[in-house]
Amino acid sequence: MPMQADDIASLIREGIEGAEVEITDLAGDGDHYKAVVTAEAFRGVPRVKQHQMVYAALKGRMGGELHALALETRAPDA
Repeated sequence: MPMQADDIASLIREGIEGAEVEITDLAGDGDHYKAVVTAEAFRGVPRVKQHQMVYAALKGRMGGELHALALETRAPDA
């Protein structure tokens, strides 16, 4: 069963302190999402590590319940 956008956002917020999360359903099928995640925790962290932090927050659901997730990660503007 596909994940709901609100569930994805909640997991990311729970896993990354202070994260702001915007989720877009790219195909309208509940299976292909884009997440824009803004968090102070990303400041100075390489992009690959930022994405790994998001995947860790999803607690193993990536590739199973969550089929596809395009990620955009960034630190907040100073």
